[in-house]
Amino acid sequence: MTREWTIQQVARLAGTTSRTLRHYGDAGLLTPSRVGANGYRFYDAASLRRLQRILLLRELGLGLPRIAEVLARDVPESDALSAHLGWLESERARIERQIAAVASTIDARKEGEEPMAETMFDGFDHTVHREEVIQRWGADTYARSDAWWRNLSPEEKAQQRDASARLAADWADAAGRGIRPDSAEARELAARHVAWLRSIPGTPASDGGDLRGYVLGLADMYVADDRFGANYGGGRGAKFVREVLRHHVSE
Repeated sequence: MTREWTIQQVARLAGTTSRTLRHYGDAGLLTPSRVGANGYRFYDAASLRRLQRILLLRELGLGLPRIAEVLARDVPESDALSAHLGWLESERARIERQIAAVASTIDARKEGEEPMAETMFDGFDHTVHREEVIQRWGADTYARSDAWWRNLSPEEKAQQRDASARLAADWADAAGRGIRPDSAEARELAARHVAWLRSIPGTPASDGGDLRGYVLGLADMYVADDRFGANYGGGRGAKFVREVLRHHVSE
């Protein structure tokens, strides 16, 4: 017999509310597997897996209409979840660095010492890639983009992180579906990616420098460094991003 859960049980398992689940149902995102004669909604295992994807996409900052578009795509469930897993693993690594930084500050203060400034903010912003940026594009490029980042308000930083997360999620989704690197959808993603790079002051993408070389260098970095590749669902996704960006800057 197929196991089912009531709407109240599902809400409790997912840490949400029955009202939210009904809202997802009204929006066409989560249809109950069965509605009883008394009007009670029941959900099977497939419904729970779909709800997991919905909640993961919500974590990425996607609205319900955008989630509906993603779920409507013909993507194998395992591929979609692998892309989500890659993003979650990159977030876990970032949060672990934050935990270590805060714990180090607490330990230093307990000893009556000042924490090391070089490690206090690890995991809080883009400085984790400081050495790679300096080595490839110079200290001036890093300094200018770093100053821009630090001068943003908390709300602006959150908006930048959300935009980056949405772009990464769309890349991972496209890679999971195996779309052609020279397709219209891939070109649109590449254009969004380059526009995102152009929005960061101090980089060759924003100051009229070698845009093609900069994009190709980043594309190679995405593949060579697992920390970058995790943003796009792992090695497979990073290679897809690289191929699409290569097409884009060569057109």
